[in-house]
Amino acid sequence: MRVATLVGLFTAGVITTAAGNASQTDWPFPQDTPTVEPVSIGMASDRPIDISRFLLARGASASSINAQGSHVAYISSVTGRRQLWVMPARGGQAKQLTYGNGITFYRWHPDGQRLLYAADNNGDEREAYYLISMDGTREQQVLPYSNGYREFGAFSQDGNRFSYASTERNGRDFDIYVFDIQSGKTSMVFEAEYGFSPAAWHPDNQRLLLTETRGEDANNLYLLDTQSGNVSTLFIPEVAASYENLIWHPDGEGFHFTSNQNGEMKHWQFYSLTNGQHQDLATPQHNVERLRLCNAGQSMLWQVNQDGYSQLFVRSLSNNRDKVIKLPVGVYSSSCAKSGDMAIVQVSGPQGPGRLFSLNLSTGSVTQIFDADMAGIQSEELVTPEIISFPARDGVTLHGLLYMPAQSSDAPLPPLVVDIHGGPTAQARPSWQPLTQYLVGKGVAVLDINVRGSTGYGKTFSRLDNQEKRLDSVRDLVDALRWLEKEGRVDTSRAAAIGGSYGGYMVNAVMGAYPDAFKAGASFVGVADWVRALNNASPGLKASDRIEYGDISEARWQRFYANNSPINTVNNITAPMFFQHGVNDPRDPVTESDTMVKALRERGIPVTYLRFPDEGHSVRKLENRVTFYRQLAEFLEQHL
Repeated sequence: MRVATLVGLFTAGVITTAAGNASQTDWPFPQDTPTVEPVSIGMASDRPIDISRFLLARGASASSINAQGSHVAYISSVTGRRQLWVMPARGGQAKQLTYGNGITFYRWHPDGQRLLYAADNNGDEREAYYLISMDGTREQQVLPYSNGYREFGAFSQDGNRFSYASTERNGRDFDIYVFDIQSGKTSMVFEAEYGFSPAAWHPDNQRLLLTETRGEDANNLYLLDTQSGNVSTLFIPEVAASYENLIWHPDGEGFHFTSNQNGEMKHWQFYSLTNGQHQDLATPQHNVERLRLCNAGQSMLWQVNQDGYSQLFVRSLSNNRDKVIKLPVGVYSSSCAKSGDMAIVQVSGPQGPGRLFSLNLSTGSVTQIFDADMAGIQSEELVTPEIISFPARDGVTLHGLLYMPAQSSDAPLPPLVVDIHGGPTAQARPSWQPLTQYLVGKGVAVLDINVRGSTGYGKTFSRLDNQEKRLDSVRDLVDALRWLEKEGRVDTSRAAAIGGSYGGYMVNAVMGAYPDAFKAGASFVGVADWVRALNNASPGLKASDRIEYGDISEARWQRFYANNSPINTVNNITAPMFFQHGVNDPRDPVTESDTMVKALRERGIPVTYLRFPDEGHSVRKLENRVTFYRQLAEFLEQHL
């Protein structure tokens, strides 16, 4: 997906690419290359709180417990780069395992003593894989860098092999590979067309569940025999559906999963290999997500996403009884030991970034084992958003999270920032949002909006912006302003639209299609010309793009996007604009923002442009992030 978030701490690479250098040299405005300088953040007691303090508040991300339940791994950017750390599961001193320019992801090896991690080149998303011991003293490269894109699958349950998908064969199709750890050899086990991904290994260590991309919010499901190459079809519904959280039961007779095949929302289901039937195990009114099979298959951790907020449950599979687990509000992720009754829950919420809690599955008791470093910010000063829903002009109900600043009754109405997520199939959720909290502290209201096309509100809603309906979601931004104006709580005459990735496209589009709606716009790694963007999209996007946007190789879609791209309305933009893009971006090339900036400057429209030579589709390095958000904050304060 074309996803970028304003606040997530992303991955970092290790080498500046030749393509990145060429693009940087070709750009005729050297002043757009940011100068990174040390930043003074002031005293802890200074109010309002400096933007840098919000960026320096750090917690754990991507946390998970090993199979034995003895240690927890997580990613932290406390050094300024995303690095891998390990700590005792019951609390204690954490140890940094990786150094250098940062990692993209990691997974525990089934033996619980080693971890696999990956790193790319300054955001180019072409990763090498490494194995490192838990004590950090032994490390080896298992897959070198390649021109192909890779997607990690899973370790076999015996730990001897792992699966992954890669475009190495032809640069477009994600074939399925298996790497043998003992021999160090790789073999292709399935030749694919477009987007296939390996999911979960059967307990026999021979069969492997495969998913096939079917748009951004759906997939088909198959079972591959990695020795014979035979593929069995499990699910290809007439109406595209999602199959996620695939977990084999220990006896191998079937697997747990979540799906919206039979309705709008994703339910917890179980599929039997014996009879080919599947049954519902939990059918709440909201999406079920993040299944985790625990304690040798005796318990299941599962979550419900209610308007973005997580709810956590533990079910005993022997009696099908659920325990509700009480945790601070926010967005949760969880993992559990293969045996034993211990689990780890990570909480990211309005009051701070990732905190870690130890959960006893038998009793439901929770103990905090890792706290976030809040960089001198007091949690009681932070704002928890309220859930809002409102009608668009055509009757579609839209959603969002509204952050309101504290104000006296006689104060003027606050200005507004409308924050648009990427995807488009993503969801604004109440996780840690540094920029949002900073703006609210400065007296600016923030609407984290879920326009049509967002996930979390049913599969029909997530497809209301597909193909010809693309511009309906752009219009939703204007309808949000109209509704808020009637509500009378914010000053919609002082509103800015901001967004990253697909959200950046939305900013580019709304500022040209509705030039009187917003007083300023800020677009990060956004699309300007859909024809060029879809033709040049990375292989990871092309498979889903065909359904979400239409197959750009067809003349009808070339005509449609030639007429309905932001570059066609750029001459309507009259408001000041802010752009940010990484030269190494493989998803939305830097030429997308370059095109917008040149066109606006030719007309004398005020433009601030941060063109990072050592970043990709997100701003990963701490010094770059501080530069980016400080200038963005100054831009918003100036124009609101």
